[in-house]
Amino acid sequence: MEPVRWGIVSTGRINQLALLEPAPQTGRAEVIVVASREQERADAYAREHGIERAYGSYEALLGDPDVEAVYISLPNSLHVDWSIRALEAGKHVLCEKPFSRRPEEVVRAFAAAESAGRLLMEAFMYRHHAQTRRLEEAVEGGAIGELRQVRSSFSFTLAVPTDVRLSPELDGGALMDLGCYCISGCRLLAGEPELVIGRQHVDASGVDVRFAALLQFPGDVFAQFHCGFDLPDASGLEAIGSEGTVLVREPFRCIDPHLELNGERVEVEDLDRYFLQLENFSSAIRGEADPLLGRDDALGQARVIDALYRSAASGTAVSL
Repeated sequence: MEPVRWGIVSTGRINQLALLEPAPQTGRAEVIVVASREQERADAYAREHGIERAYGSYEALLGDPDVEAVYISLPNSLHVDWSIRALEAGKHVLCEKPFSRRPEEVVRAFAAAESAGRLLMEAFMYRHHAQTRRLEEAVEGGAIGELRQVRSSFSFTLAVPTDVRLSPELDGGALMDLGCYCISGCRLLAGEPELVIGRQHVDASGVDVRFAALLQFPGDVFAQFHCGFDLPDASGLEAIGSEGTVLVREPFRCIDPHLELNGERVEVEDLDRYFLQLENFSSAIRGEADPLLGRDDALGQARVIDALYRSAASGTAVSL
């Protein structure tokens, strides 16, 4: 397969993991362009990472006819706007999670993708890992009986007050940055929730630095999760059934990948989740695969995030 020619919109740190490291390994992707808001910064980044072209504006990158696909790692509030601009410019788009907290924006973006005949995918990298697939198979295959409850957590201490994740103007917050993973994991196993209850702690930054939630799914399957920037480093995802449990200790970072199925360790093949994500999307662009994640999943994510924020603001349960 001819490698897909990629451009990177921004010089964010996540680019290294998501594109720059896996691209040479997969052979299905080639990073040829990077763009920043400042030419000097773009030039320095391109030199550091061996990228042949650098632009001092995002618009200039989108105007490059050699770029087939873009990876967008901008702050959350800019995801939808630049995704739509890229799609309208004829580029395929892999956009970093969370794509949006507003369902109407998700609908608009995927409509733009359909109109342009291009692919758009939200970058939940953990979904591509074999550990996630084995978890899903264990639950769907009845290894724990009938699913009854899901528990999840994701937290770390964020001590840099200037971090963009603490900016309300950029759609920061623990729910957006960390809780979106917990929501994704719960939805993967239980479907779409019917009712949610959210509680948040907002600090002086103006964003939620701690969030806790209860989700009710069809058949009275319940899920609960917590996330935070003011908590110790922790993560986990556990599915509890009528006959047993399956626990993933590092469900999102996929460190030491394995399941603990009814108390017994189940080994899982360890391949880099970003590598698998890039390989899937590049292959989809070439028509050799389907994108793992599409409109329905991104829309489901936004609906739950929106409902949880509304619940936290009102102090009441919100039906979906």
